[in-house]
Formats: sequence, structure tokens, C-alpha cells
Amino acid sequence: MIKITTIPGDGIGKEVISSGIAILENLDLNMDFKEAAAGEECFKKTGTTIPEETIKMAKNADATLFGANTSVPGEKSPILTLRQSLDLYANIRPVKSYAGVNSLFDNVNFIIVRENTEGLYCQVESLLDDKTIAQRRITRKASERISNSAFKIAKHYKKETVTCVHKSNVLKKTDGIFKDSFYKIAKNYPNIKTNDFYVDAMAMYLVTNPEKFDVIVSTNLFGDILSDEAAGLVGGLGLLPSGNLGDKKGLFEGVHGSAPDIAGKNIANPIATILSIAMMLDFLKEDYYGNKIKTSVENILKQGKIKTPDLGGKNTTKEMTEAIINEINSL
Repeated sequence: MIKITTIPGDGIGKEVISSGIAILENLDLNMDFKEAAAGEECFKKTGTTIPEETIKMAKNADATLFGANTSVPGEKSPILTLRQSLDLYANIRPVKSYAGVNSLFDNVNFIIVRENTEGLYCQVESLLDDKTIAQRRITRKASERISNSAFKIAKHYKKETVTCVHKSNVLKKTDGIFKDSFYKIAKNYPNIKTNDFYVDAMAMYLVTNPEKFDVIVSTNLFGDILSDEAAGLVGGLGLLPSGNLGDKKGLFEGVHGSAPDIAGKNIANPIATILSIAMMLDFLKEDYYGNKIKTSVENILKQGKIKTPDLGGKNTTKEMTEAIINEINSL
């Protein structure tokens, strides 16, 4: 029995998680789903954005599937809390262009590996009179293990180059540690090429020569920003999955947010969540089914008959989900 904790959260999170469960229930897998609460609606009901019970359920599950949440000013971020509580230090975001999708480039296929526990996302801020200070914490331990994750991913997917993104010319100590740690770990992978760029230069290269990159590793904030920029290269956030991985646990989520403007309209694109499920199945050593899902999504997009509004069509969330299920069953 594979235990999955689902956290629908807010907005379209409920709809895409429903699609994801439909996909999983269609597979020949023995899974038990337990729903947990988090997000703005949870805060309105319980006074907290993420109850301790939710964290406990995620810790006890084999994997967690997360929908989306709407931020509550002054309150804890559920996704950041889960990442830190479960020590999910590596955020893996594949970026791929698909045939049949109107995108800026048709030959993009790289992976962003983002450090998930440090940087400005530590959320340590202070206010003194009219001065505010945000703490940016970077450690050698975290920098080395995220770099190691990037090289392992490159080796697993037979990628040739790992690129380190930083700003060590300005943030000399914090990003200095990150860059030094990257090249220290690189010595353990002599067959993989390396290079590094300042984050501002990298932002330009992603929109001029994205096909030149294989695996990109960066700090928390830089990786977050570059991931959203990358989504614009291949058709939008509705197509980008992600996995938050630690040494033992994994949490999987679409890169998109809760999109309250389209919530409840049955028009959200479920593909980011469905591809996140494929990543989850790979993590659970069920890569046969993960590969079937990825192939099915590629086939549906290439055929171009079913498109949600973000892809230029008029189909619903449910229709896209059903098309992918039918495609899975036909393989």
C-alpha cells in the first residue's frame, strides 16, 4: 500500500488535485489517499495556515501531492513550512518544450535544481524604526548537497553540463560559498562539464539561448525567479511540474499558484500537476507508470485536439484529464 497525503489547498488547487487523483486511480497501483488541510481557507477555519496534523500526515506518507495555496499576510507559508519540516532541500523543476504547444522555443529541455531551505526564504526579517532587514543564510552543507543533487540528476538523465547560477561578484560571502561548494562537488563528477553565470546574465541567456542548458543549479530566490521565467519559454506555468525532494521524503506540486481568478470554473490546466505525479511515481520507484503519464501528456499536446484556455483552447480541466486518462489506457 502506497500512502499519499493530498493537500488541495486553495483556488485551482482543489481542481488539479482532483484531476491528479483521477489519473492515479486509473493506474494499477495500490494507493491510499489521505487529504490534509493548508492555506487561506484552512486559516479562516482553524486560525492557522498549516496545522501540525498536516505536517504529521506529510511526514508519515510515502509522498505528498500539493495543489496550491493563497498567501495569508503575516502567516506561515504552508509550502515553505513543509519544505523545511521535511527537509526537502532540492526543488527539481524540469522545463521542456512540447510539440503542439505555442512557445518561444521548440528545442528546450533543461532541469532547474533549486536549493529549497535557505537564502531569503528563511523568512527571518526584522523591523527597527524605518529600517527593515531580511536575513539571507547560505551554508556550505546546504550548498554542497544541492550541488550534489544537481550532478546526480545530470548523471541520471545523461545530461552533459551543470551550470551554477549565483551573484558572487556582489554577494561575495554568501554566493561565494555557494559557488565554491559547486566546484568542490564537481570534482566528484569529472565526466560532467561545468560552468557558472551571474544570475542577471543567466536571465538573459534563458531568453536568447535556452537550448544550450542541461541542468541549472541555484540558490532559493534565484532558482524561483528563473523557474517562472523558464515557464514563459515553453507555454506557461500550466505545463511545469516540480518535485521537492529530501533524502527520504518527497512533495510534488505544479509550479503555478492558486489562480483565484479562474478557481471553480473548470478551466485550469491540470498538466503541471499530472506531470508532477509522473515525477512522484519516479520517486516511488514506479517509473513505468511515470513514463506512461509523460508519454500520454506529450501525445495529447502534440495532437492539439484538447486545449485548456491557457493553451489557446476552450476545453475544460475535466476534458483534459479524461483525454490523458484515455491516452494512458491506449498505450
